[in-house]
Amino acid sequence: MLNFTIRRLIIAVPTLLAIAMVIFGLLQLSPGDPMAQVPLTVPPEVKQRMREALGLGEPGYVQFYKWLVQFFWIEPQVLIDNIFGTHLADGKLRVFSWQTRSPVMDIVVQRLPQTLWVVGTAYVVAILIALPIGIYSAYRHYSVFDNVGTFVTMIGYSVPPFFSGVLVIVIFSVNMPRESFWWFPSIYDTTLKVTDWDSFGAQIRQMVMPVMVLALQITSQLSRFMRASMLDNLNQDYVRTARAKGLGEKAVVLVHVMRNSMIPVVTVIALGIPQIFGGAIITEQVFKVNGIGQLLIGAIQANDLPMVQTLTFIFAVLIVLFNLIADVLYGILDPRIRYD
Repeated sequence: MLNFTIRRLIIAVPTLLAIAMVIFGLLQLSPGDPMAQVPLTVPPEVKQRMREALGLGEPGYVQFYKWLVQFFWIEPQVLIDNIFGTHLADGKLRVFSWQTRSPVMDIVVQRLPQTLWVVGTAYVVAILIALPIGIYSAYRHYSVFDNVGTFVTMIGYSVPPFFSGVLVIVIFSVNMPRESFWWFPSIYDTTLKVTDWDSFGAQIRQMVMPVMVLALQITSQLSRFMRASMLDNLNQDYVRTARAKGLGEKAVVLVHVMRNSMIPVVTVIALGIPQIFGGAIITEQVFKVNGIGQLLIGAIQANDLPMVQTLTFIFAVLIVLFNLIADVLYGILDPRIRYD
């Protein structure tokens, strides 16, 4: 297992490098000039200095080097800096956003906690709800609970976040009296700081609706996968053998069947994390969450290529990373799986 993990980590390096080159190359081919919105009264020599400050006058390989290095926060050596002719700011290599004229990674780090709050909570809630529903639906398949669960999950999986987001705002914010316990703010207050129990309660209340929207779709997906995987394993020979040996039904279902059923579900859970970050792009726009999803939409609209490149590469890193995590978890869940 250790050798497999090391091999996969080594393979991930050229994979990410190739993805970075494709992202950078494709976006460099896109039309747009950050100086297009500069007033015509600005002298040409000032515009040229502005372009040089943003690193636009440098060769493509230098721009790629600077962008990739600043993404991983690697401090380049002075020798490398002199070879490539790049410049240092505050001891770090920086790539600046065309829209805000600020270092790209500084903006991403500022926005990332808001997204992690919402996305992380939504994913944990989705897993805690989906797995028990899938297990019980499979064990009591074709029961009333299973039929109702199937109907609800199909609706939840079919409704897109931009529709369910507006729907919950109308129900729980617009039409609900403000003094009601079920009223929740429709706009996420990013300036709120958790300092006491009252501010913590306010933080939880403003997270309820975006978490509800994000968790709805992933809960529907996970519960269906868990149900299907459980049904496949409930009829296996080892289950009948375990029951014949006198094991309790709870031990058979929760220990033997569930552990084997989790193997395909782990893939869905692992690869669903980048997917839910993608869903957060729309959800953050609906609820005005000041996270990386809203940052990406704003960067696309403003043709801010350095920011779009960085955020797109973040999603690629998440996909490669959680693919590796899923493969490692296979061997933990099923000792029969060996990669050496």
